[in-house]
Amino acid sequence: MSLFDVFGIASSAMHAQSLRLNTTASNMANADSVAGPDGQPYRAKQVVFQARQQGNNPYAQGVQVLQVVESAAPLRMVYDPKSPAANKDGYVSMPNVDVVEEMTNMISSSRAYQTDVEMMNTAKTMLQKALTIGS
Repeated sequence: MSLFDVFGIASSAMHAQSLRLNTTASNMANADSVAGPDGQPYRAKQVVFQARQQGNNPYAQGVQVLQVVESAAPLRMVYDPKSPAANKDGYVSMPNVDVVEEMTNMISSSRAYQTDVEMMNTAKTMLQKALTIGS
């Protein structure tokens, strides 16, 4: 594997983690939304990753976002009989966003992104040092 492959691998991971972080932010922003634009409660979204080959090297594996899927977790039912969105029993269907899980996802994706940046910086430093060997 070439040292240049590191840049492709790290940049693919940075792109994937960036999308994961944006999805997490969207989930957090909608955690207390009673209804979305379609009138239905918001459903949490999850990012699905897949390995992909970088260039012609079969050993250089990057990552790509395969799809963004809605969570299959059940909606939260909150008792609020005064809400106009309440059903006949006084319960309101709320988004299936687990704030603790989303915070964990946010920390995980931001740390992974930071690690990818550090990996690119290390590869850059190594390339710069390699150029000075012949001098």
